Amino acid sequence: MSDNLISQPAKKNFDFIDSIRCLSMMCIVFEHATHVGIYIFPSVDTQNIVYMCLVQLAKLGTISFFILAGFLIGSNFTKYTPLEYFKRRLSNTFIPWIIWSLVFVFAMTYKFYFIRHNDPGFDLGQTISESFITVYFYSNYWFIINFLICIGVLLLFRKHLYSLWLGAILLLFTLIYSVNIYFSWFPPMHTMAIFGFVFFLWLGAQLNQHWTAVANWINSIPNWIWAILFVLTFALSVYETINLYQQHNIDPYNTLRFSNILYSLVCILILLKIRDFGFTKYFKPRETTFGIYLIHYIIVFNVLPEILRPFHFPEPKDMSIFLMVALSLLRFIIVYSLTFGLVALLNKTKLKWTIGR
Repeated sequence: MSDNLISQPAKKNFDFIDSIRCLSMMCIVFEHATHVGIYIFPSVDTQNIVYMCLVQLAKLGTISFFILAGFLIGSNFTKYTPLEYFKRRLSNTFIPWIIWSLVFVFAMTYKFYFIRHNDPGFDLGQTISESFITVYFYSNYWFIINFLICIGVLLLFRKHLYSLWLGAILLLFTLIYSVNIYFSWFPPMHTMAIFGFVFFLWLGAQLNQHWTAVANWINSIPNWIWAILFVLTFALSVYETINLYQQHNIDPYNTLRFSNILYSLVCILILLKIRDFGFTKYFKPRETTFGIYLIHYIIVFNVLPEILRPFHFPEPKDMSIFLMVALSLLRFIIVYSLTFGLVALLNKTKLKWTIGR
């Protein structure tokens, strides 16, 4: 092979990456199941801060998932030509994405139709259009397109995958989005961050390339230092959220907040230090992780409200802190259990191809 890539050793055991991906996916599901709105509290009081903390705890999911994907991409880039690799990604990722995103469009349209069809001026065509826009621009399905674009960028600069200048340019793009959250030079929503996550794929590839040195460095740092870094970056992330909330920012929980980038990096390094998460093997992460990502938001939007509706829970601002935390955990357990069960069931049928790998 004539490119400048440094070949990876033939058979590395990276099973721990699957375990950490499983934990990252749990964080993503927890964030989506817990998040019930942005400006749902009248002020930044104790109740609101606890809610912010719940959301922030799981906010590492997206960045860590890109880093872990980049970790695995590093070696796969050397095994296939760019066209072969991208075709494999399209068959394993894009086709299942199309299927389940259309299922979500249908489910969302049906829900809105059921609620609004007797309203004067109800327009089915407009409802379908709104569902398409919501699913493909404002839900988790948007990140699959972003992910494929990120891979495309790395493939375009494949010969320079391990160069620091490429990483510096990609980091600059990410930081532009972080600063833009405050200045709104362009809309700061995540749908505009098309190149904001490529850096994390690149960073994951570097971790793979230099894994022995990275692992030794992570292990050399005492656990108490990692604990302090976790607390500090978590507190900084919550503080930045409070600051953005008080400014009535359009997205105070933005994943590309500078503080959340630091928090996510610290968390992924801690997870890479621990590595041994034996319980994750029961969730069969290699077979279920992507399927859970594809399906869980359909459960959050269409199924979870119907399960909880008969209990008539009060609005979060009217709940006790204990009830709010307990209900958040319950929402996560319901969504993850139903999604995992459905994915596990599909894996036992001829439809397993619909949930990708």
